[in-house]
Amino acid sequence: MLKKIAPLLPLAFTLVLVACASHAPQIPATIAVTKVKTVERAVLLDEAEAEAEAVIDFSDDKAYELPQLADSILSHGLSLVGTRYRYGGSTVKSGFDCSGFIGFLFKEELGMQLPRSTREMIKIDAPLVDREELEPGDLLFFSTNGRGRVSHAGIYLGDDQFIHSSSSRSGGVRVDSLESRYWNRTFIEAKRALAMAPTDQLARHP
Repeated sequence: MLKKIAPLLPLAFTLVLVACASHAPQIPATIAVTKVKTVERAVLLDEAEAEAEAVIDFSDDKAYELPQLADSILSHGLSLVGTRYRYGGSTVKSGFDCSGFIGFLFKEELGMQLPRSTREMIKIDAPLVDREELEPGDLLFFSTNGRGRVSHAGIYLGDDQFIHSSSSRSGGVRVDSLESRYWNRTFIEAKRALAMAPTDQLARHP
């Protein structure tokens, strides 16, 4: 009897397996779709994060393209060291006061028209810059009359140095240290006027 049944066992076993397979739990269609959507959403989020990082990287790269503009201003300014001081002056021939010197350089090198007086120049709609974040070309403002009001300005060179048209007594256009006791004490604030430069200036100063 067993010999007659034995050949049939493999067939029976196969039928059982087929039956089990036909009753194997199936993933509901809704769950499958949800999983697909979850994967798609994850991919989209990854792409969005990648784009955000690209924007941040781009911003970081540009975060200081501006010294490219500062180079021409500062080079020209340094060539004028020793030019005499003259109150109300705004040309090499006449001499410069502090705001006249700054206005002359920004006009000549970048075509930018800055306010004529330090009282108006400090009000320009340019980003304020922390003392620790100064970059070449930033405008520095000082209160030298002891009343807390702006009365002098210069252009930051880097390494705590700045260039300005100081006074008749001190020799006109010169370089001084922002760390010196006098200038450190009278410093008020700094502004990034180069951020207002026309966009075509970036192309002209690669």
